[in-house]
Amino acid sequence: MATTTTADIQTVRSGADKIKMVLSALLVLLGFAAFYFLRSKGLLVQWSVMVLALAAAVGLTLASDWGKTFIAFCREAIKETKKVVWPTPKTTWQMTGVVFGFVLIMALFLFLVDKSLEAIIFDWILGWRK
Repeated sequence: MATTTTADIQTVRSGADKIKMVLSALLVLLGFAAFYFLRSKGLLVQWSVMVLALAAAVGLTLASDWGKTFIAFCREAIKETKKVVWPTPKTTWQMTGVVFGFVLIMALFLFLVDKSLEAIIFDWILGWRK
């Protein structure tokens, strides 16, 4: 099986692809409509028809250029996530500590600024508190 990258796929969309997407959207709408119209047939029939319609819509979408582009994007994303170097648990805990410390210091700083401005404005300028 040949791998497809996003660079291998042309962005020109054909009329057939647009028709596939419209049919896919119609299948989704029909699936939801059938779910409500088949209320008297029972839950199994309702869900079966809706799941089949959604599966057909997904299959039709994936058969279009948009679907092929999406699949190529997903493959490249998986490749990129495999390249990520994850931090060790020790580094993770250290960075978490730094973040919590920074948040604590900023909270204290903002509290002090708020109380200072409150005292300046309400006590000294307006004289509301005595």
